Amino acid sequence: MSAGRQVRAVRLGPLSVAALALVSLVGVVAFGWPLLADSASGLVAHSRDAPWLFAVVLPLLVAVVMATIADAPGGGPTGGSPGLDAKAIAMLGVLAAAGAALRPLGAGTAGLEPMFFLMVLSGRVLGPGFGFVLGSLTMFASALLTGGVGPWMPFQMLAMGWVAMGAGLLPGPHRLRGRGELWMLAVYGAAASVFYGTVMNLQGWPYIGGLGTGVSFVPGDPVHENLVRFVAYCLATSLGWDLPRAALTVVLTLTLGATVLKALRRATRRAAFDATAVWRTD
Repeated sequence: MSAGRQVRAVRLGPLSVAALALVSLVGVVAFGWPLLADSASGLVAHSRDAPWLFAVVLPLLVAVVMATIADAPGGGPTGGSPGLDAKAIAMLGVLAAAGAALRPLGAGTAGLEPMFFLMVLSGRVLGPGFGFVLGSLTMFASALLTGGVGPWMPFQMLAMGWVAMGAGLLPGPHRLRGRGELWMLAVYGAAASVFYGTVMNLQGWPYIGGLGTGVSFVPGDPVHENLVRFVAYCLATSLGWDLPRAALTVVLTLTLGATVLKALRRATRRAAFDATAVWRTD
């Protein structure tokens, strides 16, 4: 294998794409359904649906893993692209543990969360399928580590999965390398940091429904009116957390990104995720 060739631990095959599309669709519905809820439903917050969402997300994550295994050579009818094997699972565990350990270093301090930097770079090197599973499992592990288990946890898992998956969908490294790649990842990391905070606001915002403020969620109101209030809510509450998170992600990417990318790519090459076993009779 050439040194310049990039190999992804999880490439998206047909089953992987279907599994990721399904879990993402469930996530979009879970985040956005209050906007369409009737005012008489009495269900204006996510505290009641969170356990159900968690119960759905975990099997879907398993489905993503099983789909990538089925997409591997010999793993299913669609073979031909490397899927998730024992080496990829081992790397998944190591990176999830590292991300979970990084999160407490900045959690609760003006939105500074260094784990975003690792998730973006890992998704970039190891692909969108690996990235989604990694982001979700990292949030789950960090919640257990920090005691942050609550109705927000399944939403955090989905949002971080999307962040890491998006990094894996950026233009391939053969198109952009060096400082250009770092700047692309820095810009994406900044945007993803704001995106994460904005999407997570959809989880917490319905809790203030009925307070009668100018940024409160009003069940049953037209979607566009609630969206105007939502934008005002984000600007008034979370932007002060999202921007520091974005700034830290940019700084870490530009200063440490080259080293981390090199280490991840070296580990991926040595693991030879795309190697196909060949039986010899001699």
